[in-house]
Amino acid sequence: MAGKETGSGVGSDARKVKRRGGRRDLGALRDRRMQAAEMFAAGRRQVDVAVELEVSQQTASRWHRQWIEGGNEALEGAGRAGRRSRLDDAQIAVIREELLKGPQDHGFATGVWTLGRVAIVIERLTGVTYGPTQTWTILRTRLGWSRQRPARRAVERDEDAIVAWRENEWPRIKK
Repeated sequence: MAGKETGSGVGSDARKVKRRGGRRDLGALRDRRMQAAEMFAAGRRQVDVAVELEVSQQTASRWHRQWIEGGNEALEGAGRAGRRSRLDDAQIAVIREELLKGPQDHGFATGVWTLGRVAIVIERLTGVTYGPTQTWTILRTRLGWSRQRPARRAVERDEDAIVAWRENEWPRIKK
C-alpha cells in the first residue's frame, strides 16, 4: 500500500464539502459538477475527472453522459434535496394568516394551538393532510414558529394572598 493515496489525508477537500451541518451542501456539490463540466470541455478524460474530483468512475461517466446530452445545464442539479413540498408559498401565506387569527376563530374551544388543530386547519384550507411530525416541520421551517409553553405559574397568581391563606386559613382547616 506504499505510495497509494487513501483520500483521507491532505488534499481530499472535494469530498469534505458534501456535508454542512449534517445536511448536504448542495452548492458545493453543484460547484463540483460544474468543475467536471469545465474539465470535460477542456478535453479531459472521465478517469482524470474521477481521480481529481475524488468521485467514482460511475459518477464521472454519468456526469459525462449528462454533459454530452445537455451541456452545463444538465449538471446544474435540481437545486433542492428531497421531494417537492405539497404546499406552495401562497398556501403557506394563507395558513399563516389563518393561524394568527387564533384557534377560537376556527371553532376550537380554547385559545391554544396544538399540532392536531393546526393539521385540521391546514386540511380545511388546502385539502392536504399532514400528521403531527409534518405539521411541526411546516410550523418550524416554513412559518418560522417555535414551540411555546405556558409558564408554570399563572400570571394572575397573587403571592401575598397565598401566604395569607397559608398562615390564616390552612391552620384552621387542618384541625
